[in-house]
Order: sequence, then C-alpha cells, then structure tokens
Amino acid sequence: MPWLAENLLKKEVVFVIQSQRNSFHVQQAEKLRKDLLLQAQALQESPPVILLLHTLTDNEGDWSILPLLPYLSSQFGKNSSWIMFLEEDTRVKLHKLHEVLKKFDRRKEWFLGKPLHDEESTIIHHYAFSENPAAFEYPDFSAGWALSISLVNSLTSKIEEEPLKSDFTIDLKHEVALYIWEDGKGPRLTGIPELCTFPEHKPRAQYCATTVSSHSPVCGQPVKSDNIFVAVKTCKKFHSDRVPVVKKTWAKRASLLEYYSDYADPSIPTIDLGVPNTERGHCGKTFAILRRFLSSHVPKTDWLLIVDDDTLISLPRLQALLSCYDSSEPVCLGERYGYGLGQGGYSYITGGGGMVFSREAVVQLLASGCKCYSNDAPDDMVLGMCLNALRVPVTHSPLFHQARPEDYAKEFLAHQTPISFHKHWNIDPIAVFNKWLLNDKHTEGLQKSTKEEL
Repeated sequence: MPWLAENLLKKEVVFVIQSQRNSFHVQQAEKLRKDLLLQAQALQESPPVILLLHTLTDNEGDWSILPLLPYLSSQFGKNSSWIMFLEEDTRVKLHKLHEVLKKFDRRKEWFLGKPLHDEESTIIHHYAFSENPAAFEYPDFSAGWALSISLVNSLTSKIEEEPLKSDFTIDLKHEVALYIWEDGKGPRLTGIPELCTFPEHKPRAQYCATTVSSHSPVCGQPVKSDNIFVAVKTCKKFHSDRVPVVKKTWAKRASLLEYYSDYADPSIPTIDLGVPNTERGHCGKTFAILRRFLSSHVPKTDWLLIVDDDTLISLPRLQALLSCYDSSEPVCLGERYGYGLGQGGYSYITGGGGMVFSREAVVQLLASGCKCYSNDAPDDMVLGMCLNALRVPVTHSPLFHQARPEDYAKEFLAHQTPISFHKHWNIDPIAVFNKWLLNDKHTEGLQKSTKEEL
C-alpha cells in the first residue's frame, strides 16, 4: 500500500478511539471518526489516521492499552509524533489540539492528560500512595490523553524485555499511569488545561481542545421497568440490615424483583434457590438465577439485572441507558474488569456494580454448557471466561461502580450521571443513594432533548 506509506510520513497525530465491539458503541466510535475527518477536511489537512481499538487485533486485552503498544510502535513508531487516545464520547477541536501538542518536543517522552488524583487511599487502587494519595496523578480518559511516540517506543522495549504480568485490570487509567511512571524511572503525567471534561456547549469549553459529548447516553424511549427482571443476591445474615436498605431506596422503582437467598423468609419474601451461601464467590447462586430467568417461573423480559444486596442503583437511569442497546443481541453490560489481559486473559463485568444481561446473552451462556467449577467460584469471573470462549463482548459503562463514591476521584464523578455504587462499608447507604442516585431530573431532561432532536 504505497499510498498508506506515503501518507503516514505526514501523520503528526494518530488517533486511537477506545471503541468496543457492541453495535451501539461501534456507531458511537464511527460518529467520532467521521467528525474528526470532517474537521480535517475543513482545515484542508490530509485525513488523519484514526484507529478503532476493537478492530486492531484479535487480542481481548487490547482495551487495557499496554498490550497494544508494541503494535502501535511497529506501525507508527518511525513516522508519527503522537498517539492520542479518545473515548467514544470525547469531542475534539482539531485545530486547538494541534496548538497544544506543538508546545511539546515530540522527541522527548511525554504523557499528557487531564489529571485526576485520589482524595484518600482507595481499594480500587490497592491503597496505593496511602501516605499521600493526592501525590500521584493519572489521566481522566474522558478528556483524551496522549503519549509521544518516543514514549510509546520506550514502553514497547520495556514490554518486550519483560512481558506484562498476568494480573487484574481494575481501574485502567490508574494502572497505565503507574506502569508509565515505573516508581519514578518513567515520566509522570503532565496536566494539560485544554484537555477538558466540560460538556461541549458550556461557555468554559471554548478554551478547550477536548470536551465530553454527553453525561449519559439516551437513545430514545427508556426501556419499560416491566421489561427488566431484577435479581437481588442475599443471604440470611443480611436479611435484617441490607435488605431493608434495598427496599427503602431503589427497589420501589422495580416492577419485577426477587430476592434470592440461602433461606426462604416469607416476610421479605426471599426465595431459597437450594444453593448454600458461600463466603467468597456466588457462582452457584448466579447460575441458578440465570436458569430461573429463562424458566416459566418468572415473567418473560428482555433484560436481566443481577445485583448484590449492598448494591445501590438507579433503575430509571438504567432504563434510559438500555434504550441504546439491542436486546436481540447478546449484551453483557456493567463495569468491566480484566484478568491476565497482558497474556491473553479475559474481561468480565464486576458483580458489585450490577451485571446486566440481554435475554439472548443468557440463552447463549446456558446453551454453551458453561458452568461453575464450584458453588463458591467468583461468579463474575466464571461468566467472563464463558463469554470470552463464546466471543460475546463484555461491554463497559463507566456509570456502574464496584465501590463507594469516596473511592473515586471527585473530578471523575463530576462529569457523570452514575447508575450504581456498591458497599455499605463506613457510609450511610441511604444518604449515599439520596445524594448520588435519587434525582432523575437528569434522565427526564435527556429524554426531552432526545425527543426534540428526533
């Protein structure tokens, strides 16, 4: 392809859209790609290289970025200056971005982004920097982030010398920053004020090279509450403290909800699935729920939501989000974690933030013969392995949260309309629900604006 070789010589910036395989997310990424190409045309520039991450290789671990760096180095390491990563809802003003990047010597190792920091040491970052959590900065991916090609090449050498560890991927943006920093041997994140997370229409956004398109996607009429079957996993010891919180907060908005326990308590009521409670994973219980969902014991719905008894969730916001997904596809949605992604590995939806399945996904999972290797195996990870074997994508939404609001950077939550949080540890769960998840004016406003656009 001589044209490609010739054109790559001129490529200052290679864009990588952190896209996903689900059809809605492919559409979102294509919209962003088209917008960048139109801007380049208007500026009379040659079209930039724009890569959709999910199309680059067959490696499931590509979304964790580090396994992808050798590919980017081999393709662009000699004839480009920057790799700019964008989330699908990042919006870019190309001319302003060029102005920002021109200020930096591309031959040096640069790691650029909008900085986040922890207020207190947090479980999702393995309590790193517990002496001074604010000391370490990591990028908010929503604002876009960039690596100079010099840094991409040196990270590639490091990966080739010492293969990536087989480990958990929990909060990717923090883990990427830690890997690059390498205990002080590599560069720290350089904060760029023009990389922003304001909505693009806000007056403050005029100075920004990047903005965020929408706090929460809504694609039409919200899914009706009677089309989502809600399964709450509990056990006898939590019937008196956790279940009342569910009932006082979010369960009122559910049309179809059942509590599954190791003990049938008619006062709640709970259903004993015949699976003993386990201290660790809940694989046996979760698979019994999947089988029940497809049985004649419960009303037929397009969607299944499985949560823990200490999950806090906004069902109206979930109903709005699900308007973007096609339930005839196998959809598995929530907060995505990974295991062993540097060596192949697999992705999974972490259970505490809530796991959402389309009926088609449950049909395919159970038809595949996938099952638990023990009742106390981690349900979310076993499901991830099965989905990986089926080549069914695990779809990430940053609006689901495996931990409490205080476990996330304030600036990160500031541009979200969260759908869920998890854990009652050291918090008042009812106060947390009322502050973060109760107000549904946001989804009502979005629905109104969507109707106007339609």
